Amino acid sequence: MDRDVSQGLSEKITSLVGGPASRRMAQWYGLVPLIAEHETQYKEMDGRQIRKQSLSLRYRARSGESLSRLLPEAFGLVRETARRTIGLRHFDVQLIGGIALFHGAIAEMDTGEGKTLTATLPVYLRALMGRGVHLATVNDYLAERDTEEMGPIYEKLGMSVGVVLTSDTPEARRRAYACDITYGTAKEFGFDFLRDRLLMRRMGRESDDFLGAGSSQRWDDSGDKPVQREAYFALVDEADSILIDEARTPLIIGSLGEDAREQMIATYDWAARHAAVFEEELDFEYDHEKRKVELTYEGRHRMRALPQDELVSEVGLVDQYEYTERAIKVDRDFHLDQQYVVRDGEIVIVDEYTGRMAEGRKWRDGIHQAIEAKEKVEITVPTGQAARITVQDLFLRYQHLAGMTGTARTAAREFRKIYRHRVFQIPTNRPRNRSNLKARVYATGEQKLAAITEEVSELHQQGRPVLIGTRTIDKSQRLSELLTEAGITHVVLNAREIEHEADIVAAAGQQGKVTVATNMAGRGTDIKLQEGIAEKGGLHVICTELHESARIDRQLIGRCGRQGDPGSYRQFMAVDDEILQEGFGPERAERLQRQTAELGGEIGNFRSILRRAQRKVERKHFRDRNVLLHHERERKKLQKELGQDPYLDTTE
Repeated sequence: MDRDVSQGLSEKITSLVGGPASRRMAQWYGLVPLIAEHETQYKEMDGRQIRKQSLSLRYRARSGESLSRLLPEAFGLVRETARRTIGLRHFDVQLIGGIALFHGAIAEMDTGEGKTLTATLPVYLRALMGRGVHLATVNDYLAERDTEEMGPIYEKLGMSVGVVLTSDTPEARRRAYACDITYGTAKEFGFDFLRDRLLMRRMGRESDDFLGAGSSQRWDDSGDKPVQREAYFALVDEADSILIDEARTPLIIGSLGEDAREQMIATYDWAARHAAVFEEELDFEYDHEKRKVELTYEGRHRMRALPQDELVSEVGLVDQYEYTERAIKVDRDFHLDQQYVVRDGEIVIVDEYTGRMAEGRKWRDGIHQAIEAKEKVEITVPTGQAARITVQDLFLRYQHLAGMTGTARTAAREFRKIYRHRVFQIPTNRPRNRSNLKARVYATGEQKLAAITEEVSELHQQGRPVLIGTRTIDKSQRLSELLTEAGITHVVLNAREIEHEADIVAAAGQQGKVTVATNMAGRGTDIKLQEGIAEKGGLHVICTELHESARIDRQLIGRCGRQGDPGSYRQFMAVDDEILQEGFGPERAERLQRQTAELGGEIGNFRSILRRAQRKVERKHFRDRNVLLHHERERKKLQKELGQDPYLDTTE
């Protein structure tokens, strides 16, 4: 390893919790020359010898030799194999990242630093044990992409690789989990665990009997058996998104009889038809902090006067109030092309954090069904036996857990408290070359959009590619209209254009290209610059408003200035942005909007106010996640005391 590079790494490596040059990081750094020595030896081997070496490592691991002792050899082997198979050689900083992940850290690696390739190092090493390794991504697209791109490395080393997708059959899932390495989403891993749990209960098996995929034992006359194996090692990509943001949403398989199901469908439909007749402050009050609707005396009286069919009339009065409040909340807070889309007659959630369609995911507490009733699509009240698990619980089950992301620092405290994992910041391979242009704030959203259009026009004329991030689908469409009026050629990337995603991303770094996107253009998106674009200043990213978490903003910003390439970004804000109301409540937000309504041009003194509102929202979500964790722990404790499976809500 080059001496200057060695010194630079030593100086830059930092633990966010242990301070600069921590003892642990220093130990990891000392392994890099050993890995390089083994790599040099492997360069002299042919493909058959490489595979034989991999088999030798597998034998030694299963014979009891420590994986930590095998690490330099294993990492060197993966490094050389990656160079041969896919033409990529791990940087020294990626080796450091791989070591951190093997030891169960949350590795913060800057966007564009090659997390996907880094993951092959700890995944291969852990897979030597033959106990199954799971790599969790945020969506099916990334799971399938990473399997295809990294699969040749593992296969060259004699490892089997599978991927679990939403559309897979039980048999396909079983084959995927039987592989040495399995890619998939946290959602699919969780639901498969719950389905296996229900199967075990149906067959009178204890959880200790759980053999899972690869077992030759028949479980019943039909041959059904669990698809998963033990929870050995999980590596979570975009760890802050999955382990923090998604942690609030439990994975649930519901339970309901057919008669009750019909009654619920009828009541959802009835409540949706009449939601619009209720007036805020007269018929209901809205708690902006808790985002909760509560009927007033007048509202309850109005509800009781509504016409009802026989099925609805049999529902208790208190339950009718709840259905009505839920329908009002949905009518008020959930809107088409913002929080969800309708596709093929189904409600599909648009994940704010990723901008992607969250296939197979549903809102809980009846919200999803209320939206289905609102949009007049089939109401999918669940049937079958009930089971539930949170994302937190799912990954806390694993014997070994690690995560990687480009935005972990702000969540370091939460990772430490909930998962007992430290966050380590991995240095970049090349110095970052990203310019932060001064944020601009305007009184109204329309003024803000006009300013954005003007900036895009200037950059477009210079030939620089521009990526514009919006919070929702409808806002991306609105900005698209303004750009069209200005005569600026552009493309739109949102959940409705997902089939064109690969082509849009591939072209986003070309000269003069303007791309308007939701958060789909954030996590997992690598925009390559066309030749000559670096000399023009690289990609420019425009953030059109602050999100509920600053980490989402950082992910979008991270699309520019990658791997030493030049780039720049600017944040645009307006006093009527949603974040102000979410952070300070409607009264203060409206007061600030009245104060600035007549102002024209920029109002820079509001930057700190809007960012403070964002921090308040982040703190609220942190509290919500802690409450959820507490309730889940108490629920599991109670069920264990009653002799029940903590992941199953009903007994037989």
